[in-house]
Amino acid sequence: MDYRTRIRDIREDRDYTQAQIGKLLNKSQQGYNHIEDGRAELKIDDLVILSRYYNLSADYLIGLTDEPRQLNTKK
Repeated sequence: MDYRTRIRDIREDRDYTQAQIGKLLNKSQQGYNHIEDGRAELKIDDLVILSRYYNLSADYLIGLTDEPRQLNTKK
């Protein structure tokens, strides 16, 4: 699965708007829309933020695995 589809599906499943996730990533709604639409690339720093925010592994977010593993947040 393409990572753009995956991050869009996760966002929609959790009832977040593009504007809300854009704000989280310090982008406008349009800037985040460009990532989901493929007109801009997801930066690694943004991937880390999304992974922590959704509590899902980066491997899952970018489609390297179909197993939605949560992050190990214990330190």
